[in-house]
Amino acid sequence: MNFMEIFINFAKPMEIKFLKLVKTIEEEGSIANSSEKLFLTQSALSHQLKELEIQLGFKVFHRARNKWELTEEGRELYKVACDVINSIEDGFNTIKKIRSGSAGKIKVSTECYSFYQGLPVFIQKMGVLYPEIEVDLVLEATHKPILKIESKEIDIAIVTSKPSVNKELIYIPVFEDEVFAILHQENKLNHLEYIKAEDFSKVHLIVHSFPLETVAVYEHILKPSGITPLKISAVPLTEVTLEMIGANMGVTCMPKWALGLFKLSDELRLKRIGENGFKRKHYIVVRKSDLDKKYIQDFISYFEEEYRGSFVDFSKRMS
Repeated sequence: MNFMEIFINFAKPMEIKFLKLVKTIEEEGSIANSSEKLFLTQSALSHQLKELEIQLGFKVFHRARNKWELTEEGRELYKVACDVINSIEDGFNTIKKIRSGSAGKIKVSTECYSFYQGLPVFIQKMGVLYPEIEVDLVLEATHKPILKIESKEIDIAIVTSKPSVNKELIYIPVFEDEVFAILHQENKLNHLEYIKAEDFSKVHLIVHSFPLETVAVYEHILKPSGITPLKISAVPLTEVTLEMIGANMGVTCMPKWALGLFKLSDELRLKRIGENGFKRKHYIVVRKSDLDKKYIQDFISYFEEEYRGSFVDFSKRMS
């Protein structure tokens, strides 16, 4: 049986204070110096040392008037004390470093308005799990999130297209979704298997906001085909948009998961846009210089976990 095994068997109830005691006496060389460093009287220190030796069953120090020397067993105990105390100090220093990077304020924006339906709930959940992270939604950056993150006006952008290479930014893919045309069952397009770009020229298209360059279906489907809808209205409230669709007053376009927070009329229908559907990839964009901050990492990790799960679950329910 090696010394460590003996030490563990004899010293299971041993407190860290005893290890500090041995380490300090050896390094200070006397009871007088040690008592000052440990903030104990010489009498209290001697009493603790005696208690330790009784507990271990061997002498730790040879006493002398001016010098205390470790016994052979004491030298091994001193090594253990150094290892344990240094390990504890290293551990707490690491924790301190981690904790120092755990708190911070994150300004977030997204170019897809659909995310604003669920982001407040997401932020509320983050507040419970990560109370030291403050998340601030910056709606003004919605139309130009990449420019805003480059100018450091926001910290994280959620985008649906990956632009040209920027050495200062990191693009993290989160998930892929599909945008559908949402219409009333009595709408004249309902008989179609899927809706082509030219079909939008006959409808009242309801979007969330202007300019049209921020509307995914316009930018990626209608504009490349040179198609302009019969009428375009901007309605910033999704609830109102869905009520208008329920009254057969137009067509809107959304991903399935964005509908998860609303009670949908049984008369609404979802149609694919194009034969193969209109699919988008979503990215979290962050500055490379911020990626090593723990609170940024925690936001990204939890966002991926929440939105990937929510997207998959709701898409299954709507299939």
